[in-house]
Amino acid sequence: MIEFQSVIKRYGRHLALSGIDLKIEPARTTVLIGPSGCGKSTLLRLAIGLIQPTEGHVLFDGAPLTTANELAVRRRVGYVVQDGGLFPHLSARQNACLMAWHLGWDRDRAEKRVRELADLTAYPSEMLSKFPAELSGGQKQRVSLIRALMLGPEVLLLDEPLGALDPMVRAQLQHDLKAIFANLKQTVLLVTHDMAEAGYFGDQIVLLRSGKVVQAGTLESFRERPSEPFVTEFLNAQRSLVEL
Repeated sequence: MIEFQSVIKRYGRHLALSGIDLKIEPARTTVLIGPSGCGKSTLLRLAIGLIQPTEGHVLFDGAPLTTANELAVRRRVGYVVQDGGLFPHLSARQNACLMAWHLGWDRDRAEKRVRELADLTAYPSEMLSKFPAELSGGQKQRVSLIRALMLGPEVLLLDEPLGALDPMVRAQLQHDLKAIFANLKQTVLLVTHDMAEAGYFGDQIVLLRSGKVVQAGTLESFRERPSEPFVTEFLNAQRSLVEL
């Protein structure tokens, strides 16, 4: 669904990505992981056309992603950020329906869709009238997910969506998200800093360092066939892996 071909991204003198070649396969979950500043979120922003590569190409469904088609591509992609990114002056329902209303959906169609997604994401429909300040962290993330799924996207991008949640809420959302991905046969590109979470979600895990791909594969392959000592060092630094 998404392919990065020899992608380089510079911000002035800073090299954020250095020659990335990576394919995001359809109906699978690819997880990007690595130290802070390694380029994970930059890849996500490139995938949706929020930024452009300095060199190389980003392809979406086989076609180059350009400024001419980026808006059309964004309507085929759902995007969830770490803090939910909800508009504080809008209710949960209004946040979820905003893009659908912008595209001319009538109220009945939008309401039917948002209630379907509330059921899918285990968000109480009676709380659709609540505002973000009245919601817990987990509830905000469920609303953000409803909004991302509202238009029936082909690809779902998630930028550390569970990082700010307490462990019990996070575990429940992990379980629910994995079931949703499987139910929808969703193509997912997810960023996390937690290797245990990457192992739980990922059909493919991509470990980055300093803007380069160090290794891609399953958690088992990282353990059994590390491409370099950094892979083992990164795994050993992840205390949450004790539970796996």
